Amino acid sequence: MKHTAARTRRAVTRLTTRLQEGLEEASRRPDRGDISTTTVIIWVAAVTGAVLIAGTIAIVIAKYSGQLSGL
Repeated sequence: MKHTAARTRRAVTRLTTRLQEGLEEASRRPDRGDISTTTVIIWVAAVTGAVLIAGTIAIVIAKYSGQLSGL
């Protein structure tokens, strides 16, 4: 369980860093094009959903790992 939490933390940190770098780049080079608010909302929702699904799967596997080992 600790391993999954650490992985999730690292993934969120990487994504946050990448998003900050992208926003900094966009502010340095405004001719690059604007990122629409809708696109940002969709990406944040997709990433959040993926993290929640992965976390739920990890929790279920951790909870039932003893029962799954006989399959």
